[in-house]
Amino acid sequence: MKKFIYFLFLILVVVAFGAGIYFKDDAINFYNNFNKKVEDLKSANVGEIILQVQKQVLTAVPLNVGGENNDAVLLKSKIILETNKQRTANGLKELLENNYLNNSATAKANDMFLKQYFEHISPDGVSPGDLVSKYGYEYLLTGENLILGNFENEAELVQAWMDSPGHRENILNAGYTEIGVSIIKGEYKGESVWIAVQEFGLPVSACQKPDENLKNQIDSKQIEIDELMSSITAKKEEIEKTNKNSAHYNQMIEDYNEMIKRYNLLAEELKSIVGIYNNQVNEFNNCASNSILK
Repeated sequence: MKKFIYFLFLILVVVAFGAGIYFKDDAINFYNNFNKKVEDLKSANVGEIILQVQKQVLTAVPLNVGGENNDAVLLKSKIILETNKQRTANGLKELLENNYLNNSATAKANDMFLKQYFEHISPDGVSPGDLVSKYGYEYLLTGENLILGNFENEAELVQAWMDSPGHRENILNAGYTEIGVSIIKGEYKGESVWIAVQEFGLPVSACQKPDENLKNQIDSKQIEIDELMSSITAKKEEIEKTNKNSAHYNQMIEDYNEMIKRYNLLAEELKSIVGIYNNQVNEFNNCASNSILK
């Protein structure tokens, strides 16, 4: 009878140990498969996801119209007004004035007078996209119109842009929602002229960003899972080094299996959060793409 009881005990220990290893193998397989998805997500935070959107910068050949110097005084506000008149006449929404774009336009005009160039790319290699980003404008779509010359009024200036196909396309682009303008008079190549700059934009805020709190939860749970995985590995090594007849052996198996259960629970929670986050990312990218293609 004693031998039978002892034999039965050994069978139970082996079954318990086998269950532990079974759970461990399952956990490792699950971890390896799922962890790849999480690692892919960790490599693309919100900022990088936004950068994956195909940003666009639209320009036309800078327009030098000449004209005789006069005493006209041209105003930024009236250029924006005349620009919006053209848009509404063509069935488009008016553009809202944006201070970041205003600051970008002013910086561009001053830089062209200072360095005596008239191009979209500065001698320092700064593009229109670089410029508006530098002045704090996060964009999905941006564009720039330049004009140099002397004008009787703002309507004449904007009409000169409208008579140029590339500049007209910028003014009548349905994707834009905001505008910044600068109009400055100065000396260019020995002549007194006006330089006007239009900076157009569709801000990133036009589309809802993925929830940063969800991303933080993902990172936090991933750390917790990684730490638990280390504990599982250490416990397995401890079990393998322990005599199966030890008084603590069964408890070690129970502890091991509890960690596996905890791991699987955390992994499922993480999987759920990642799914929600990825849906938000897809919604953002679809919104951005559709907005740019208007």
